[in-house]
Amino acid sequence: MADDANPIALNRAGLIGKPVDRLEGKLKVSGTADYAYEVMEKPGAAFGYLVGATIPRGKIAGVDISAAEAAPGVLLVWTHRNAPSQPAPGTQSQAGSQAPAQPELYDERIRFYGQTAALVVAESFEQAAAAARLVRIDYEADAGAAVVFDDMHAAARDTGGDEEAQKGDFDAAFASAPAVIDATWTTPVQNHCQMEPHASLCWWEGDQVYAFTSNQSVKRPQHALGETLGIDRNKVHLRARYIGGGFGGKNNSYADLTLSALAARELKRPVKIALTRQQMFHMTVHRPATVQRVRLAADRNGQLTGISHETISHCARADRFMERASAFTKNLYAAPNRRIGHKLALMDLPVAGAMRAPGEAVGMLALECAMDELAEQLGMDPVDLRILNEPDVDPTDGRPFSTRPLVRCLKEGAQAFGWDARIPTPRHTRDGRWWVGTGMAAAIRGNFLLPAKAQIHISAEGIVTVRQAMTDIGTGTYTILAQIAAETLGVPLEEVRIELGHSEWAPAPGSGGSFGAASAGSAAMDAGINLRSKLAALAVGDAASPLHGGDPAKAEFRDGNIVIGNQAEALGDLVRRASPQGVDAVGAVTPDPKGREYSQHTYGGHFCEVGVDAVTGEVRVRRMIGVFAAGRILNHKTARSQLTGGMIWGIGGALHEENHVDPRFGSFVAQDLAQYHVPAQADIAGLDAWFIDEVDDIANPLGIKGVGELGICGAGAAVANAVYNACGVRVRDYPITVEKVLAGLQALEG
Repeated sequence: MADDANPIALNRAGLIGKPVDRLEGKLKVSGTADYAYEVMEKPGAAFGYLVGATIPRGKIAGVDISAAEAAPGVLLVWTHRNAPSQPAPGTQSQAGSQAPAQPELYDERIRFYGQTAALVVAESFEQAAAAARLVRIDYEADAGAAVVFDDMHAAARDTGGDEEAQKGDFDAAFASAPAVIDATWTTPVQNHCQMEPHASLCWWEGDQVYAFTSNQSVKRPQHALGETLGIDRNKVHLRARYIGGGFGGKNNSYADLTLSALAARELKRPVKIALTRQQMFHMTVHRPATVQRVRLAADRNGQLTGISHETISHCARADRFMERASAFTKNLYAAPNRRIGHKLALMDLPVAGAMRAPGEAVGMLALECAMDELAEQLGMDPVDLRILNEPDVDPTDGRPFSTRPLVRCLKEGAQAFGWDARIPTPRHTRDGRWWVGTGMAAAIRGNFLLPAKAQIHISAEGIVTVRQAMTDIGTGTYTILAQIAAETLGVPLEEVRIELGHSEWAPAPGSGGSFGAASAGSAAMDAGINLRSKLAALAVGDAASPLHGGDPAKAEFRDGNIVIGNQAEALGDLVRRASPQGVDAVGAVTPDPKGREYSQHTYGGHFCEVGVDAVTGEVRVRRMIGVFAAGRILNHKTARSQLTGGMIWGIGGALHEENHVDPRFGSFVAQDLAQYHVPAQADIAGLDAWFIDEVDDIANPLGIKGVGELGICGAGAAVANAVYNACGVRVRDYPITVEKVLAGLQALEG
């Protein structure tokens, strides 16, 4: 690890922080970046097509695949009756395995609508899709499948794990407080809807399997596939070179990877499988719906005396993912009495899973609106109420914050937005037929660091190559790692190569949870520092070098040279002469135990202006800014893109995104981008994101924090609060659709 005694060239004038263009950007916009389904590395691939179940719970009672097998070009048809034997779900037989077996077509039970019930492989995609329609499956549905969330609230059970968040006597505080809020908010099922579908290409060479797949990490699916195939995971070579979006939906591997590997082994040729857009809604994960009851108690000055945030969400029976929508509340505001809780309803629906900012994205839609309602009740400015309740230490356990510039975010955001001109009275400002209003919300997201390693090599030509089993899901990982390596070694950016997404390279946690850049980047920096040490030792020990006999501790690296005092040598010249095969080093990062002594988060403040059509109830975002604190920013262009993308997602969560379950089949009603509404270009206007200048030295050696999820946190609540300020309609059932607003307007107007 780096320390203060190592004169690393990480300075504000260097490459880190600069708005460098994405290194792979030209490949992507020109269509030459090959995603998993497009890889042509192994020609002659066959094509698989999955058949999904059409009941929510039950079993397969009968199968007829004869017509499908006889169809043109068909190579195999599998159901549970003839698919290869696989270990039971959850099997982890290999020491150190990071993921269990994920078998497919292993029994006759159907656990949710869309579960893979059959596979067809043919010479072309069209032939496989046509033959899939010929597979005849008879189902025996179980009575009483639980598919309607509203019917399951009473059956939800406490998940535990919130004990640390319970403090004081909330009931007494709530009963005695002069100002209270007690309201319930609901959020619907949301789907990831990545542009690139989940897809895999697999082939075998002897007893080794090779796979290109669309996944946010490579180690977990490598281990899962090894367990599923019953082979040593080191014989699984998994690659994820380019990924067209993930958002948590590609944290796991799915039937496309498992079945393409099994079919490729059976057919002794490459097999590729991609999910259709419709299949992605059921065969992968989604964000579950929530019901959130928020209760606030405050004195007449606005000081919170009690906070309660209790959430119910749902999950599949066999995979108990919890949307911890109340968890962040324990860290955000100070109150001596608090009750935080989560309950889970087990249902016969597709598996729920992490979706961008799991917990905070939907939880802040409730808490930050409750704070707005409390501010109105007290006659306080919403910004002032939040600042008044700013804690000195983490309210949960008393730990100091590594940094805590939330108040600065709120104040600077308010000033930039022109918040002081806000009129707090709802239905006060008109612009023609539009009611106009403003709203704000705070933002918070946990900060994490996971173990990671990096390999680095400098060639005789002076080219630096960094290799990691890291991924880039469209967030700019290639670019920021190149910036870190270039600045650490003092070489031009064009002399750095980044190679990612291969399971055989140095392990990294992958992209997700806003920990990717910090973890992978810190390891890459450490590798660069170790390479500096090797190069310095090489130079001072080489009689032919002008640096011979110098002090390696005084070596500096800049402009492609190694410098000691007034002597310098080009790195390429040094390596070419003294080590023509190149020089290698490895770096690593592990969480510092001292970091656990601090509460670590990122913060922000959202400010939004909306118009509400007084006739139709249509909501339009007119302008919106976010001011954020996320440690040192590695690349202002890619980081701003991540934050504004999150803000747009927050707008979508407030106004657009939802899915419904058809109670007859347990299926999601929206199954494509025509029915599942997300913001379009015309929905977004006047959007911007700014950064607070900070470095968090507690977080990691780079002083950086994650930004991928921070932008969505609180953004939707700012929109909802602005809607209320505009027209006086408070919608607590998201999304805020025209029907709900119009009903509220009609109620207000009698």
